[in-house]
Amino acid sequence: MSELRRNLANSMKDGAAASLMTGIGETYIPAFVLAVGLAETSAGLIVTIPILAGAILQLVAPAAVTALGSHKRWVVGCAVAQSFVFLALMIAALTGSLGTIAAFSIAAVYWGCGMAGGSAWNTWISTLVPARIRIRFFSRRSRWLQAFTMTGFLVAGITLKAAQTLRGGDHDLILHAFAVLFGLAFASRLVSAWYLSRQTEPVPVPHNQRQVPVSQLLLRLRRSPDGKLILYLVMAQAATQVAAPYFTPFMLRQMQLDYGTYAALVATAFAARIFSLPFLGRFAERSGANKLLLSCGVAMAPMAVMWVFAYQNMPALFALQILSGVVWGGFELASSLLIFERIAPAERTSVLTTYNLSNASALVAGSLLGGAVFEALGASFQGYLVIFALSSLLRALTITLLLPAAGNLEKSPLQRVPSRGSAAQHHRRVPRHVHARPMGTDRDAS
Repeated sequence: MSELRRNLANSMKDGAAASLMTGIGETYIPAFVLAVGLAETSAGLIVTIPILAGAILQLVAPAAVTALGSHKRWVVGCAVAQSFVFLALMIAALTGSLGTIAAFSIAAVYWGCGMAGGSAWNTWISTLVPARIRIRFFSRRSRWLQAFTMTGFLVAGITLKAAQTLRGGDHDLILHAFAVLFGLAFASRLVSAWYLSRQTEPVPVPHNQRQVPVSQLLLRLRRSPDGKLILYLVMAQAATQVAAPYFTPFMLRQMQLDYGTYAALVATAFAARIFSLPFLGRFAERSGANKLLLSCGVAMAPMAVMWVFAYQNMPALFALQILSGVVWGGFELASSLLIFERIAPAERTSVLTTYNLSNASALVAGSLLGGAVFEALGASFQGYLVIFALSSLLRALTITLLLPAAGNLEKSPLQRVPSRGSAAQHHRRVPRHVHARPMGTDRDAS
């Protein structure tokens, strides 16, 4: 097997193991927070505020990569460190005790490790995947990752449903089930780190790697089409997070869904992503990722408010989840490919580190706005419906930023092009799309 094939195969295996961790562990952290007795608002904010803390922690990434002289060493180290977060959660589940500050601190370390490694990973992987196969490989890898995330999510949902059913819903048994799941997530991340370590690093650090000052990035936001695109992505994140963190407590507390039904709803969105990604990838190749982004940006605007009309009709909710999975799959594929194409390798780790912080700030701002409105309405059922509608309104307003950005981008920047050797010109994320994604699966519900 050639070195290229080995690297691609190990990247697929690394992604599969990391996605299993996401599905079986990360996506159930909000549910675990509820299970240990924290408030619904805490369950909503734990998918946002710790991400900002993590984004601040990950600012050390460029300096750390330079000190180590290697993106690979930093990425593998971050993956190993991230795995130990689940040991802490497993202990909390076994003891049945987790305070709010401890929960938020653990989540902050989780996201700090994930984002610090992710920005460096995007630079590293671009040297391993030739440009001529990049869209095809990442589209296939995305399907693979979504499949393993969904598998982990379903396994965890079935496990928790069984624990909920046995012994009349004994609370200690449910917490022990969470402990088992977090133990599996710990092991999965270590497997992921192993496969990361098996990949080569043809360009440890670009010879002209440099830090991009924040002031220069701000000028790009105002003056360049690419900057306007980034501005749209950040604002769309804020608008989405007004509602996204609150879908899990809405389903589990207000709708009184059991873990099995909750898992089935979220898995439906995952399945829709998996089956739609081949079509979405071909659309990006033919028409350009900018058109895909515009189409999905328009389609995602009404998603949250649709819950106001569909929450009492389970078939309608499943249909909405199918649509949501397709739209968000296309949105993430298009945004990550566009960013990949437009950030120079020498600037990539620095720019993505700052971008992660901006995105996390927008995420927290949106969630705090949603939380403030929710609390002002008495943390009531109607409060949920209002923030869902507000999120859709704000998403619609952000489209005005996307239109000029999409119109000024190249028509089809993602065509396959001949490439010699490594693809050290460009980039990609999530689990590693290039942005601070919300914890869990709430965005798929929105």
